[in-house]
Amino acid sequence: MDRQHVRKGFVFKRFEEENIPPFDKLFEIFKELITHTSGDFDEAIDWLRQLDKEYKLTNEEYSIDDFIEDLKKKGFIREEIDPDGNGGMAITAKTERAIRQQALNQIFGRLRKSGSGNHNTKRIGTGDEHTGEFRDYHYGDSLDKISMTESLRNAQIHHGADDFRMTEDDLVIEETHHKSQMSTVLMIDISHSMILYGEDRITPAKKVAMALAELITTRYPKDTLDILVFGNDAWRISIGDLPYLQVGPYHTNTVAGLELAMDLLRRKRNTNKQIFMITDGKPSCIRERDGNYYQNSVGLDPYIVEKCYNAASQARKLHIPITTFMIAQDPYLERFVREFTQANQGKAFFTGLKGLGEMIFEDYETNRKKRIKG
Repeated sequence: MDRQHVRKGFVFKRFEEENIPPFDKLFEIFKELITHTSGDFDEAIDWLRQLDKEYKLTNEEYSIDDFIEDLKKKGFIREEIDPDGNGGMAITAKTERAIRQQALNQIFGRLRKSGSGNHNTKRIGTGDEHTGEFRDYHYGDSLDKISMTESLRNAQIHHGADDFRMTEDDLVIEETHHKSQMSTVLMIDISHSMILYGEDRITPAKKVAMALAELITTRYPKDTLDILVFGNDAWRISIGDLPYLQVGPYHTNTVAGLELAMDLLRRKRNTNKQIFMITDGKPSCIRERDGNYYQNSVGLDPYIVEKCYNAASQARKLHIPITTFMIAQDPYLERFVREFTQANQGKAFFTGLKGLGEMIFEDYETNRKKRIKG
């Protein structure tokens, strides 16, 4: 990892502020480093020690070793034995959650500062549809499901107008069934180009994925998010896998990613579905029916491109819009993305790494408002 890239991610003068516990100062940097090192604790601590020497992050009263001990005590790291029998430290699920929260705060903090909004809405959006069927109230039922009209009607029948009162026996519940509001698949390109030319593109993509996962699980719990990565093939990963995500020596099989995304969304019962795709390169690989790979990294291969357009059209027929975030700005790639977007009637954003998170979050909220029936 390039030290210059690490420097750009921090404003170290903020850590000179008083009244911030030394653990909290170091923990914020540590979370950033863990993301950059794909969950490698030893590498992150090595970087932290180097940054400490340069920026004097610690003092005689609180050292990096003290910080490591506090990480253990607070449950952020644990001892782990690798397959070769060697011991070491690894981050825990508690740290993974803290990384996602930090990513969410970083992106939402910039959104608030820019005046773009923080996704608050007056729309109730409970995600429950009324069925028109009623039943008697039972102890433990949610009070917000009580039908006041039917309950008042019961009270009048049971007690009469002269002695009007309402008891538990008068209450009526209107049945509802759960409906997920929005199902999203986030596709992340992990082909080798995501770290080519000295630019780390995978870390910002990971941050966006972690922040989006945290947003949905905490603020829109009835929405669903599936995350998949695509290189020569495509496969689904869990939210917990995100900090450890790395690129590989892969080509870019966009078709495999789209086919898996559509397969995942076909299984969702709700009708509000979408695909977000983060990529920086041209499609350069497909897998044929016989299992062999057809690959071509030179220019845009017409055969591969046509397969991509067909997949985009198929998603359109399934009423699944695709929003493409192209983090490269080559003219011939922009032309491909525009034609791909036209085939799907989706959307495309051409952006560098800066602002990627804000763009995705704004688009997620916009899509919810358009597609969710309140």
